Amino acid sequence: MAKNSIVSNFRLFASLLLLTSLIYSCASIQQPQGGPRDTTPPKVLKIEPKNLTTNFNAKKISIEFDEYFKLQNEFKEFSISPELKVAPTLKTKKKVLEISFTDSLEKNTTYTLNFGKAITDINESNVLKNFSYVFSTGSKLDSLSIKGKITNSTTGEPEIEAVAFLLPIKRDSIFGKSRPSIYTLTDSSGNYSLNNLREGTYKIYALKEKGGDKIYQQSTDEIGFIKDSIVLKHNLDTVNMSVFKEDATVFRILDRRINADGSISFALNQKLKKPEVTIMEPATLDATKFSKFSKNNDSLKIWLTDLSFDSTKISIKSDGKLLQSSTLTRGKKETYTRSLSAIDNLEERTLNPNKSLKLTFNFPILSADASKITLLEDSVERKNFTLVKDSSDFLSYHIKYPWRIKKTYQMKFEAGAFTAIFNTKNKEFTKDFKLGSKDDYGSLIVKIIPPEKNKSYIVEIIDGNKNAVNTMVITNDTTARFANYKAGKYFIRITYDNNKNGRWDTGSVTEGRQPEKIWNEPKELSIRALWERNEVINIPKE
Repeated sequence: MAKNSIVSNFRLFASLLLLTSLIYSCASIQQPQGGPRDTTPPKVLKIEPKNLTTNFNAKKISIEFDEYFKLQNEFKEFSISPELKVAPTLKTKKKVLEISFTDSLEKNTTYTLNFGKAITDINESNVLKNFSYVFSTGSKLDSLSIKGKITNSTTGEPEIEAVAFLLPIKRDSIFGKSRPSIYTLTDSSGNYSLNNLREGTYKIYALKEKGGDKIYQQSTDEIGFIKDSIVLKHNLDTVNMSVFKEDATVFRILDRRINADGSISFALNQKLKKPEVTIMEPATLDATKFSKFSKNNDSLKIWLTDLSFDSTKISIKSDGKLLQSSTLTRGKKETYTRSLSAIDNLEERTLNPNKSLKLTFNFPILSADASKITLLEDSVERKNFTLVKDSSDFLSYHIKYPWRIKKTYQMKFEAGAFTAIFNTKNKEFTKDFKLGSKDDYGSLIVKIIPPEKNKSYIVEIIDGNKNAVNTMVITNDTTARFANYKAGKYFIRITYDNNKNGRWDTGSVTEGRQPEKIWNEPKELSIRALWERNEVINIPKE
Protein backbone atom coordinates (compact mmCIF):
# COMPACT_ATOMS: atom_id res chain seq x y z
CA MET A 1 0.00 0.00 0.00
CA ALA A 2 2.85 2.36 0.92
CA LYS A 3 4.62 1.45 -2.31
CA ASN A 4 1.56 2.37 -4.43
CA SER A 5 1.32 5.71 -2.59
CA ILE A 6 4.96 6.53 -3.39
CA VAL A 7 4.46 5.68 -7.08
CA SER A 8 1.27 7.75 -7.20
CA ASN A 9 2.98 10.77 -5.61
CA PHE A 10 5.94 10.47 -7.99
CA ARG A 11 3.62 10.43 -11.02
CA LEU A 12 1.79 13.51 -9.67
CA PHE A 13 5.10 15.35 -9.14
CA ALA A 14 6.30 14.47 -12.65
CA SER A 15 3.03 15.68 -14.17
CA LEU A 16 3.22 18.97 -12.30
CA LEU A 17 6.86 19.42 -13.38
CA LEU A 18 5.96 18.78 -17.04
CA LEU A 19 2.99 21.17 -16.85
CA THR A 20 5.16 23.91 -15.30
CA SER A 21 7.76 23.43 -18.02
CA LEU A 22 5.13 23.72 -20.77
CA ILE A 23 3.63 26.86 -19.22
CA TYR A 24 7.06 28.48 -18.87
CA SER A 25 8.08 27.64 -22.45
CA CYS A 26 4.84 29.08 -23.78
CA ALA A 27 5.14 32.23 -21.71
CA SER A 28 8.81 32.81 -22.52
CA ILE A 29 8.64 34.35 -25.99
CA GLN A 30 12.12 35.06 -27.30
CA GLN A 31 13.30 37.07 -30.27
CA PRO A 32 14.09 34.74 -33.19
CA GLN A 33 17.80 34.11 -33.59
CA GLY A 34 19.72 34.49 -36.85
CA GLY A 35 18.44 36.02 -40.06
CA PRO A 36 19.58 39.22 -41.79
CA ARG A 37 20.40 42.27 -39.68
CA ASP A 38 17.74 44.99 -39.62
CA THR A 39 19.02 47.99 -41.60
CA THR A 40 15.70 49.81 -42.13
CA PRO A 41 14.91 52.97 -40.12
CA PRO A 42 11.41 53.61 -38.75
CA LYS A 43 8.78 54.42 -41.38
CA VAL A 44 6.04 57.01 -40.97
CA LEU A 45 2.56 55.46 -41.12
CA LYS A 46 0.36 58.39 -40.20
CA ILE A 47 0.69 62.09 -39.32
CA GLU A 48 -2.03 64.18 -37.73
CA PRO A 49 -2.43 66.95 -38.86
CA LYS A 50 -1.03 65.89 -42.23
CA ASN A 51 2.33 67.12 -43.46
CA LEU A 52 2.17 70.33 -45.55
CA THR A 53 -1.02 71.43 -43.79
CA THR A 54 -2.14 75.03 -44.33
CA ASN A 55 -4.20 77.17 -41.92
CA PHE A 56 -2.58 75.16 -39.13
CA ASN A 57 -4.08 75.83 -35.68
CA ALA A 58 -3.36 72.62 -33.75
CA LYS A 59 -1.56 72.51 -30.42
CA LYS A 60 -0.13 69.05 -30.97
CA ILE A 61 1.24 66.94 -33.85
CA SER A 62 1.13 63.11 -33.71
CA ILE A 63 3.45 61.03 -35.88
CA GLU A 64 2.94 57.26 -35.91
CA PHE A 65 5.76 54.90 -36.97
CA ASP A 66 5.77 51.25 -38.00
CA GLU A 67 7.98 50.19 -35.08
CA TYR A 68 9.15 51.24 -31.66
CA PHE A 69 11.66 54.10 -31.83
CA LYS A 70 13.74 56.37 -29.66
CA LEU A 71 15.01 59.95 -29.76
CA GLN A 72 18.77 60.49 -29.67
CA ASN A 73 20.59 63.81 -29.21
CA GLU A 74 17.23 65.57 -29.41
CA PHE A 75 18.58 68.96 -28.40
CA LYS A 76 21.36 68.79 -31.03
CA GLU A 77 19.31 67.30 -33.86
CA PHE A 78 15.80 68.76 -33.61
CA SER A 79 15.08 72.30 -34.74
CA ILE A 80 12.15 74.44 -35.77
CA SER A 81 12.32 77.31 -38.25
CA PRO A 82 11.46 80.08 -37.59
CA GLU A 83 12.58 79.54 -34.01
CA LEU A 84 10.16 79.88 -31.10
CA LYS A 85 10.95 81.45 -27.75
CA VAL A 86 9.77 78.23 -26.12
CA ALA A 87 10.77 75.16 -28.13
CA PRO A 88 8.14 72.46 -28.82
CA THR A 89 8.07 69.45 -26.49
CA LEU A 90 8.80 66.01 -27.96
CA LYS A 91 7.37 62.94 -26.25
CA THR A 92 7.35 59.27 -27.26
CA LYS A 93 4.30 57.05 -26.61
CA LYS A 94 4.98 53.53 -27.85
CA LYS A 95 5.11 53.96 -31.65
CA VAL A 96 3.87 57.56 -31.67
CA LEU A 97 5.84 60.79 -31.42
CA GLU A 98 3.92 63.76 -30.01
CA ILE A 99 5.10 67.33 -30.61
CA SER A 100 3.35 69.87 -28.41
CA PHE A 101 3.42 73.66 -28.75
CA THR A 102 3.28 75.91 -25.69
CA ASP A 103 4.42 79.06 -27.48
CA SER A 104 2.10 80.92 -29.84
CA LEU A 105 2.73 80.70 -33.59
CA GLU A 106 3.00 83.68 -35.92
CA LYS A 107 0.25 84.28 -38.44
CA ASN A 108 0.74 83.52 -42.15
CA THR A 109 4.06 81.79 -41.46
CA THR A 110 5.53 78.53 -42.78
CA TYR A 111 7.20 76.43 -40.08
CA THR A 112 9.62 73.58 -40.70
CA LEU A 113 10.35 70.97 -38.03
CA ASN A 114 13.69 69.30 -38.82
CA PHE A 115 14.54 66.09 -36.95
CA GLY A 116 18.05 65.61 -38.40
CA LYS A 117 19.25 62.23 -37.09
CA ALA A 118 17.15 62.26 -33.92
CA ILE A 119 14.77 59.40 -34.78
CA THR A 120 16.17 55.84 -34.66
CA ASP A 121 14.75 52.37 -34.14
CA ILE A 122 15.14 50.62 -30.79
CA ASN A 123 17.22 47.56 -31.67
CA GLU A 124 19.77 48.60 -34.29
CA SER A 125 19.67 52.42 -34.00
CA ASN A 126 18.92 52.80 -37.72
CA VAL A 127 18.51 56.54 -38.34
CA LEU A 128 15.62 58.20 -40.15
CA LYS A 129 17.72 60.98 -41.72
CA ASN A 130 16.49 64.42 -42.73
CA PHE A 131 12.87 63.77 -41.75
CA SER A 132 10.94 67.04 -41.62
CA TYR A 133 7.39 68.22 -41.04
CA VAL A 134 6.13 71.43 -42.65
CA PHE A 135 3.00 73.45 -42.00
CA SER A 136 1.71 76.97 -42.51
CA THR A 137 -0.46 79.07 -40.24
CA GLY A 138 -1.63 80.88 -43.37
CA SER A 139 -3.32 79.81 -46.58
CA LYS A 140 -0.09 78.95 -48.47
CA LEU A 141 3.29 77.34 -47.86
CA ASP A 142 6.69 78.87 -48.53
CA SER A 143 7.97 76.83 -51.45
CA LEU A 144 11.42 78.11 -52.41
CA SER A 145 14.43 75.80 -52.29
CA ILE A 146 18.23 75.83 -52.46
CA LYS A 147 20.06 72.76 -53.75
CA GLY A 148 23.69 71.96 -54.39
CA LYS A 149 26.63 69.72 -53.66
CA ILE A 150 29.25 69.78 -50.91
CA THR A 151 32.74 68.47 -51.68
CA ASN A 152 36.14 68.36 -50.00
CA SER A 153 38.46 71.19 -51.08
CA THR A 154 41.51 68.92 -51.23
CA THR A 155 40.21 65.70 -52.75
CA GLY A 156 37.23 67.04 -54.69
CA GLU A 157 35.21 64.08 -53.40
CA PRO A 158 31.64 64.46 -52.07
CA GLU A 159 31.18 64.97 -48.35
CA ILE A 160 28.65 62.53 -46.87
CA GLU A 161 26.46 63.73 -43.97
CA ALA A 162 27.91 67.22 -44.10
CA VAL A 163 25.61 69.96 -42.82
CA ALA A 164 24.29 72.61 -45.19
CA PHE A 165 22.68 75.46 -43.27
CA LEU A 166 21.16 78.88 -43.81
CA LEU A 167 21.23 81.92 -41.59
CA PRO A 168 18.93 84.88 -42.31
CA ILE A 169 21.24 87.83 -42.86
CA LYS A 170 19.95 89.55 -39.72
CA ARG A 171 20.94 86.47 -37.68
CA ASP A 172 24.37 85.84 -39.23
CA SER A 173 25.98 86.99 -35.97
CA ILE A 174 25.06 83.64 -34.35
CA PHE A 175 27.51 81.83 -36.66
CA GLY A 176 29.85 79.74 -34.50
CA LYS A 177 27.84 80.57 -31.37
CA SER A 178 24.42 78.92 -31.75
CA ARG A 179 23.12 76.13 -33.92
CA PRO A 180 21.07 77.05 -36.99
CA SER A 181 17.40 76.20 -37.28
CA ILE A 182 17.46 75.82 -41.09
CA TYR A 183 19.75 72.94 -42.03
CA THR A 184 19.94 69.59 -43.77
CA LEU A 185 22.44 66.73 -44.25
CA THR A 186 24.03 65.71 -47.53
CA ASP A 187 23.28 62.31 -49.05
CA SER A 188 25.75 59.63 -50.20
CA SER A 189 26.59 61.75 -53.27
CA GLY A 190 27.20 64.94 -51.30
CA ASN A 191 23.95 66.54 -52.49
CA TYR A 192 21.74 68.64 -50.23
CA SER A 193 18.34 70.27 -50.52
CA LEU A 194 16.94 73.05 -48.31
CA ASN A 195 13.21 73.28 -48.91
CA ASN A 196 10.13 75.31 -47.98
CA LEU A 197 12.09 78.53 -47.69
CA ARG A 198 10.64 82.00 -47.69
CA GLU A 199 11.90 84.90 -49.75
CA GLY A 200 14.72 86.74 -48.06
CA THR A 201 18.44 87.36 -47.81
CA TYR A 202 20.59 84.60 -46.38
CA LYS A 203 24.15 83.49 -45.71
CA ILE A 204 24.80 79.84 -46.55
CA TYR A 205 27.43 77.55 -45.06
CA ALA A 206 28.64 73.96 -45.28
CA LEU A 207 29.96 72.19 -42.19
CA LYS A 208 31.79 68.89 -41.71
CA GLU A 209 31.82 68.59 -37.97
CA LYS A 210 33.20 66.38 -35.23
CA GLY A 211 30.93 67.22 -32.30
CA GLY A 212 27.52 66.91 -33.94
CA ASP A 213 26.08 70.08 -32.41
CA LYS A 214 25.79 72.00 -35.74
CA ILE A 215 28.01 74.77 -34.29
CA TYR A 216 31.27 75.50 -36.11
CA GLN A 217 34.36 74.78 -33.99
CA GLN A 218 37.45 76.07 -35.78
CA SER A 219 39.85 73.72 -33.96
CA THR A 220 38.13 70.52 -35.11
CA ASP A 221 35.64 71.18 -37.93
CA GLU A 222 35.84 71.89 -41.65
CA ILE A 223 33.85 74.79 -43.08
CA GLY A 224 32.67 76.02 -46.48
CA PHE A 225 30.68 79.10 -47.49
CA ILE A 226 29.47 81.35 -50.25
CA LYS A 227 31.08 84.76 -49.76
CA ASP A 228 28.18 86.88 -50.99
CA SER A 229 24.72 86.85 -49.45
CA ILE A 230 21.99 84.97 -51.27
CA VAL A 231 18.92 87.00 -52.17
CA LEU A 232 16.34 84.24 -52.49
CA LYS A 233 13.49 85.08 -54.89
CA HIS A 234 13.37 81.85 -56.90
CA ASN A 235 14.68 78.29 -56.64
CA LEU A 236 18.47 77.87 -56.74
CA ASP A 237 19.73 74.49 -57.92
CA THR A 238 23.54 74.71 -58.10
CA VAL A 239 24.76 76.36 -54.92
CA ASN A 240 27.88 74.22 -54.51
CA MET A 241 30.37 74.54 -51.67
CA SER A 242 33.70 72.98 -50.67
CA VAL A 243 34.74 72.47 -47.07
CA PHE A 244 38.26 73.12 -45.81
CA LYS A 245 40.16 73.10 -42.52
CA GLU A 246 40.66 76.72 -41.57
CA ASP A 247 43.97 77.83 -40.12
CA ALA A 248 43.75 79.31 -36.65
CA THR A 249 44.09 83.08 -36.75
CA VAL A 250 45.67 83.31 -33.29
CA PHE A 251 48.59 81.01 -32.47
CA ARG A 252 48.04 78.66 -29.56
CA ILE A 253 49.88 75.71 -28.07
CA LEU A 254 47.31 72.93 -27.89
CA ASP A 255 49.39 70.60 -25.75
CA ARG A 256 52.84 70.57 -24.18
CA ARG A 257 54.42 67.97 -21.98
CA ILE A 258 57.58 66.30 -20.73
CA ASN A 259 57.12 62.67 -21.77
CA ALA A 260 57.89 59.58 -19.69
CA ASP A 261 61.16 59.13 -21.64
CA GLY A 262 62.29 62.73 -21.02
CA SER A 263 61.52 64.08 -24.48
CA ILE A 264 59.36 67.21 -24.80
CA SER A 265 56.33 67.41 -27.09
CA PHE A 266 54.33 70.37 -28.40
CA ALA A 267 51.08 70.26 -30.39
CA LEU A 268 50.31 73.52 -32.22
CA ASN A 269 47.14 74.93 -33.77
CA GLN A 270 48.93 76.36 -36.83
CA LYS A 271 51.23 75.13 -39.60
CA LEU A 272 54.27 77.30 -39.07
CA LYS A 273 56.40 78.91 -41.81
CA LYS A 274 60.15 78.45 -41.39
CA PRO A 275 59.74 77.38 -37.74
CA GLU A 276 62.45 77.81 -35.12
CA VAL A 277 62.76 76.73 -31.50
CA THR A 278 65.11 78.14 -28.85
CA ILE A 279 65.81 76.96 -25.29
CA MET A 280 65.78 80.22 -23.36
CA GLU A 281 66.33 78.68 -19.92
CA PRO A 282 68.65 77.02 -19.11
CA ALA A 283 70.33 78.81 -22.01
CA THR A 284 73.32 76.44 -21.94
CA LEU A 285 71.07 73.61 -23.25
CA ASP A 286 70.19 75.39 -26.48
CA ALA A 287 73.45 74.55 -28.25
CA THR A 288 73.15 70.80 -27.55
CA LYS A 289 69.39 70.35 -28.06
CA PHE A 290 67.84 68.13 -30.73
CA SER A 291 64.54 69.36 -32.18
CA LYS A 292 62.31 68.15 -34.98
CA PHE A 293 59.12 69.66 -36.41
CA SER A 294 56.50 67.45 -38.07
CA LYS A 295 56.06 67.41 -41.86
CA ASN A 296 53.29 70.03 -41.63
CA ASN A 297 55.12 72.08 -38.99
CA ASP A 298 52.18 71.78 -36.60
CA SER A 299 53.89 69.71 -33.90
CA LEU A 300 57.35 69.65 -32.36
CA LYS A 301 59.53 67.24 -30.43
CA ILE A 302 62.61 68.25 -28.44
CA TRP A 303 65.34 66.16 -26.83
CA LEU A 304 67.52 67.93 -24.25
CA THR A 305 70.86 66.45 -23.24
CA ASP A 306 70.57 67.41 -19.56
CA LEU A 307 67.40 66.93 -17.51
CA SER A 308 68.66 68.22 -14.17
CA PHE A 309 66.75 71.51 -14.49
CA ASP A 310 63.74 72.44 -12.32
CA SER A 311 62.12 74.28 -15.22
CA THR A 312 62.84 75.08 -18.85
CA LYS A 313 61.63 78.00 -20.95
CA ILE A 314 61.16 77.33 -24.67
CA SER A 315 60.33 79.88 -27.37
CA ILE A 316 58.75 79.11 -30.75
CA LYS A 317 59.14 81.31 -33.83
CA SER A 318 57.52 81.31 -37.26
CA ASP A 319 59.13 83.10 -40.20
CA GLY A 320 61.42 84.93 -37.76
CA LYS A 321 58.56 86.16 -35.54
CA LEU A 322 58.31 85.11 -31.90
CA LEU A 323 54.96 83.40 -31.35
CA GLN A 324 55.11 82.28 -27.75
CA SER A 325 57.44 81.26 -24.94
CA SER A 326 56.40 78.38 -22.72
CA THR A 327 57.75 77.15 -19.39
CA LEU A 328 57.67 73.49 -18.35
CA THR A 329 58.59 72.27 -14.86
CA ARG A 330 59.75 68.88 -13.60
CA GLY A 331 60.00 67.32 -10.19
CA LYS A 332 63.45 67.12 -8.62
CA LYS A 333 63.05 63.38 -8.07
CA GLU A 334 61.42 62.71 -11.41
CA THR A 335 62.97 59.83 -13.35
CA TYR A 336 62.60 58.71 -16.97
CA THR A 337 62.43 55.34 -18.71
CA ARG A 338 63.98 55.07 -22.16
CA SER A 339 63.77 52.28 -24.71
CA LEU A 340 65.54 52.72 -28.04
CA SER A 341 63.56 51.27 -30.96
CA ALA A 342 63.54 51.65 -34.75
CA ILE A 343 61.12 51.54 -37.66
CA ASP A 344 62.21 50.64 -41.20
CA ASN A 345 61.28 51.65 -44.75
CA LEU A 346 60.42 48.13 -45.93
CA GLU A 347 57.20 47.56 -47.85
CA GLU A 348 55.73 44.27 -46.68
CA ARG A 349 59.25 43.00 -45.86
CA THR A 350 60.45 44.05 -49.31
CA LEU A 351 63.12 46.68 -49.97
CA ASN A 352 62.54 49.07 -52.86
CA PRO A 353 65.43 48.40 -55.27
CA ASN A 354 65.89 52.14 -55.74
CA LYS A 355 66.44 52.83 -52.03
CA SER A 356 68.81 51.85 -49.25
CA LEU A 357 67.58 50.18 -46.06
CA LYS A 358 66.70 52.96 -43.64
CA LEU A 359 66.22 52.73 -39.87
CA THR A 360 64.58 55.61 -38.02
CA PHE A 361 64.87 55.68 -34.22
CA ASN A 362 62.86 57.35 -31.49
CA PHE A 363 65.93 59.06 -29.98
CA PRO A 364 68.82 61.03 -31.52
CA ILE A 365 71.59 58.56 -32.40
CA LEU A 366 75.12 59.49 -31.36
CA SER A 367 77.00 56.44 -32.62
CA ALA A 368 76.68 53.05 -34.31
CA ASP A 369 78.85 49.95 -33.93
CA ALA A 370 78.98 47.91 -37.15
CA SER A 371 80.73 45.06 -35.35
CA LYS A 372 77.45 44.36 -33.53
CA ILE A 373 75.52 44.01 -36.78
CA THR A 374 75.39 40.75 -38.71
CA LEU A 375 74.16 40.55 -42.31
CA LEU A 376 73.13 37.17 -43.71
CA GLU A 377 72.52 36.69 -47.44
CA ASP A 378 70.86 33.33 -48.02
CA SER A 379 72.20 32.37 -44.56
CA VAL A 380 75.79 33.30 -45.59
CA GLU A 381 77.40 36.10 -43.58
CA ARG A 382 78.44 39.20 -45.54
CA LYS A 383 80.78 41.92 -44.28
CA ASN A 384 80.81 44.55 -47.03
CA PHE A 385 77.82 46.63 -45.89
CA THR A 386 78.22 50.22 -44.73
CA LEU A 387 76.43 52.31 -42.14
CA VAL A 388 75.73 55.90 -43.17
CA LYS A 389 74.21 58.47 -40.86
CA ASP A 390 71.43 60.51 -42.50
CA SER A 391 72.84 64.01 -43.03
CA SER A 392 69.47 65.71 -42.59
CA ASP A 393 67.86 63.52 -39.91
CA PHE A 394 69.59 62.79 -36.61
CA LEU A 395 67.12 59.96 -35.97
CA SER A 396 68.04 57.91 -39.06
CA TYR A 397 70.76 55.62 -40.40
CA HIS A 398 71.10 54.06 -43.87
CA ILE A 399 72.50 50.59 -44.47
CA LYS A 400 74.05 50.28 -47.90
CA TYR A 401 74.93 47.02 -49.63
CA PRO A 402 74.77 45.64 -53.19
CA TRP A 403 71.47 43.89 -52.52
CA ARG A 404 70.61 41.18 -55.03
CA ILE A 405 67.33 39.94 -56.39
CA LYS A 406 66.04 36.46 -55.39
CA LYS A 407 68.14 36.51 -52.25
CA THR A 408 66.81 36.44 -48.71
CA TYR A 409 68.35 38.75 -46.13
CA GLN A 410 68.46 38.84 -42.38
CA MET A 411 70.09 41.62 -40.39
CA LYS A 412 70.69 40.98 -36.72
CA PHE A 413 71.37 44.00 -34.53
CA GLU A 414 72.90 43.01 -31.21
CA ALA A 415 72.19 44.93 -28.04
CA GLY A 416 74.15 48.17 -28.09
CA ALA A 417 74.58 48.36 -31.86
CA PHE A 418 73.19 51.90 -31.68
CA THR A 419 73.73 54.41 -28.90
CA ALA A 420 71.50 57.44 -28.39
CA ILE A 421 71.64 60.39 -26.01
CA PHE A 422 71.82 59.55 -22.30
CA ASN A 423 73.77 56.44 -23.34
CA THR A 424 70.49 54.79 -24.32
CA LYS A 425 71.16 51.56 -26.26
CA ASN A 426 68.97 49.30 -28.34
CA LYS A 427 67.92 45.82 -27.34
CA GLU A 428 68.60 43.00 -29.81
CA PHE A 429 66.35 43.02 -32.91
CA THR A 430 66.32 41.52 -36.41
CA LYS A 431 65.07 42.52 -39.86
CA ASP A 432 64.12 39.85 -42.42
CA PHE A 433 63.47 40.99 -45.99
CA LYS A 434 64.12 40.52 -49.69
CA LEU A 435 64.98 42.92 -52.49
CA GLY A 436 62.10 43.97 -54.68
CA SER A 437 62.45 43.29 -58.39
CA LYS A 438 62.77 46.24 -60.73
CA ASP A 439 60.31 44.31 -62.85
CA ASP A 440 57.66 45.31 -60.28
CA TYR A 441 58.24 49.04 -60.83
CA GLY A 442 57.37 51.45 -63.61
CA SER A 443 57.60 55.12 -64.53
CA LEU A 444 55.21 57.94 -65.36
CA ILE A 445 56.27 60.69 -67.76
CA VAL A 446 53.85 63.63 -67.76
CA LYS A 447 53.85 66.77 -69.85
CA ILE A 448 52.01 69.39 -67.81
CA ILE A 449 50.67 72.44 -69.62
CA PRO A 450 49.46 75.29 -67.37
CA PRO A 451 46.73 77.63 -68.68
CA GLU A 452 48.69 80.80 -67.92
CA LYS A 453 52.43 81.35 -68.06
CA ASN A 454 54.47 82.55 -65.10
CA LYS A 455 51.81 81.58 -62.61
CA SER A 456 52.68 79.00 -59.97
CA TYR A 457 51.16 75.51 -59.77
CA ILE A 458 51.90 72.76 -57.25
CA VAL A 459 51.89 69.30 -58.84
CA GLU A 460 51.42 66.27 -56.57
CA ILE A 461 51.47 62.56 -57.37
CA ILE A 462 48.83 60.83 -55.22
CA ASP A 463 48.84 57.09 -54.58
CA GLY A 464 45.82 54.82 -54.20
CA ASN A 465 45.66 55.59 -50.47
CA LYS A 466 45.31 59.34 -51.18
CA ASN A 467 48.84 60.06 -49.92
CA ALA A 468 51.12 62.50 -51.73
CA VAL A 469 54.25 60.58 -52.79
CA ASN A 470 55.94 63.33 -54.81
CA THR A 471 55.59 67.11 -55.15
CA MET A 472 56.97 69.73 -57.53
CA VAL A 473 56.23 73.37 -58.40
CA ILE A 474 55.94 74.52 -62.03
CA THR A 475 55.39 77.89 -63.70
CA ASN A 476 55.60 76.92 -67.40
CA ASP A 477 55.16 73.89 -69.65
CA THR A 478 57.03 71.10 -67.92
CA THR A 479 57.75 67.46 -68.67
CA ALA A 480 58.18 65.57 -65.40
CA ARG A 481 59.54 62.05 -65.05
CA PHE A 482 58.36 60.09 -62.01
CA ALA A 483 60.55 56.98 -62.13
CA ASN A 484 60.63 53.67 -60.27
CA TYR A 485 57.19 53.67 -58.73
CA LYS A 486 55.54 50.52 -57.43
CA ALA A 487 52.93 49.29 -59.89
CA GLY A 488 49.51 50.57 -58.88
CA LYS A 489 46.98 53.37 -59.16
CA TYR A 490 48.15 56.97 -59.08
CA PHE A 491 46.52 60.38 -59.57
CA ILE A 492 47.68 63.95 -60.13
CA ARG A 493 46.53 66.86 -58.01
CA ILE A 494 47.14 70.49 -59.00
CA THR A 495 47.06 73.41 -56.57
CA TYR A 496 46.70 76.93 -58.00
CA ASP A 497 49.48 78.56 -55.97
CA ASN A 498 48.22 82.12 -56.34
CA ASN A 499 50.68 83.71 -53.92
CA LYS A 500 53.61 81.60 -55.17
CA ASN A 501 54.64 80.40 -51.72
CA GLY A 502 54.86 76.74 -52.74
CA ARG A 503 52.12 75.55 -50.38
CA TRP A 504 48.33 75.28 -50.32
CA ASP A 505 46.75 78.15 -48.42
CA THR A 506 43.44 77.56 -46.73
CA GLY A 507 40.55 80.03 -46.53
CA SER A 508 39.11 82.25 -43.83
CA VAL A 509 35.45 82.72 -42.93
CA THR A 510 35.97 86.02 -41.12
CA GLU A 511 37.96 87.45 -44.06
CA GLY A 512 35.56 86.00 -46.63
CA ARG A 513 38.53 84.34 -48.33
CA GLN A 514 38.20 81.01 -50.10
CA PRO A 515 41.09 78.49 -50.04
CA GLU A 516 43.39 78.23 -53.01
CA LYS A 517 41.71 76.10 -55.63
CA ILE A 518 42.73 72.48 -56.05
CA TRP A 519 42.04 70.54 -59.25
CA ASN A 520 42.17 66.76 -59.24
CA GLU A 521 42.91 65.26 -62.65
CA PRO A 522 39.97 62.84 -63.07
CA LYS A 523 41.99 60.34 -65.12
CA GLU A 524 43.47 57.46 -63.17
CA LEU A 525 47.17 57.20 -64.02
CA SER A 526 47.93 53.52 -63.42
CA ILE A 527 51.60 52.61 -63.46
CA ARG A 528 52.39 49.15 -64.79
CA ALA A 529 55.52 47.20 -64.01
CA LEU A 530 58.33 47.56 -66.59
CA TRP A 531 56.36 50.26 -68.43
CA GLU A 532 56.88 53.94 -69.05
CA ARG A 533 53.52 55.65 -69.25
CA ASN A 534 53.37 58.95 -71.14
CA GLU A 535 50.57 61.45 -70.50
CA VAL A 536 49.74 65.05 -71.34
CA ILE A 537 47.76 67.06 -68.78
CA ASN A 538 46.26 70.44 -69.58
CA ILE A 539 45.52 72.31 -66.39
CA PRO A 540 42.15 74.09 -66.73
CA LYS A 541 41.80 77.79 -65.99
CA GLU A 542 40.91 78.59 -62.42
